[in-house]
Amino acid sequence: MEKTWLVVLLQLCVQIFAFPVYLLWYLGLWGPFCKKAFPYFMALVTLDYNKKMAGKKQELFSNLMDFAGPAGVLRLLEIGTGTGANFQFYPRGCRITCTDPNPNFNKFLEKSLSENPHLQLESCLVSPGEDLHQIPDASMDVVVCTLVLCSATNPEAVIREALRVLRPGGAFFFLEHVAGAPSSWKLFCQQICDPTWTILFDGCHLTRETWKVLERASFSELKLRHIRAPINLFLLHSHIVGYGVK
Repeated sequence: MEKTWLVVLLQLCVQIFAFPVYLLWYLGLWGPFCKKAFPYFMALVTLDYNKKMAGKKQELFSNLMDFAGPAGVLRLLEIGTGTGANFQFYPRGCRITCTDPNPNFNKFLEKSLSENPHLQLESCLVSPGEDLHQIPDASMDVVVCTLVLCSATNPEAVIREALRVLRPGGAFFFLEHVAGAPSSWKLFCQQICDPTWTILFDGCHLTRETWKVLERASFSELKLRHIRAPINLFLLHSHIVGYGVK
């Protein structure tokens, strides 16, 4: 994705404005602070996001049970579980395995689990989506990944791990914010804000073309739609939603 000289200049202006954050980052202080503060921020943001995106999530997860195992039990792995924002949308009785690289989400996760007793927790793992070695091959019916690939160090590796742990015929469900349309004002603004945004929000990128990663993955079937999310911040309006079958 090419950057014009104007984008580079405006990126520098934003970086100068955010100089205190960059200074803390350079001194190695911002990362630890962000890891501890980010779960509190996400807990607040999730309330509004889930309210506005409830219809989209209900539609996305409406056919989860179509992928249940022979006994009618759904084994579900969620990558980047965070605060447990998706729990309320999962079907009753599904057996859920949670993973997240940030252990500071744990107390929010426990609260969400207590509020959703219809779920059966199998385990909670502190691990990045790129390395799920604790989970055996072909052991899951469904893998869920929402608002995670934007901040993954290697989105391709996350998809490979998801495919590894899925049984044949299992499905990978996703909901991600992505880059705006080429030559659009939205993409222009995303490009300007992206370097600073990534530092402020724990590695989140505004300009990832995540749909290309999914299209290159070895799914036997991929159902992917581009949508405009009904949320306030226009930088995050562009989303993709759907699922891929192993």
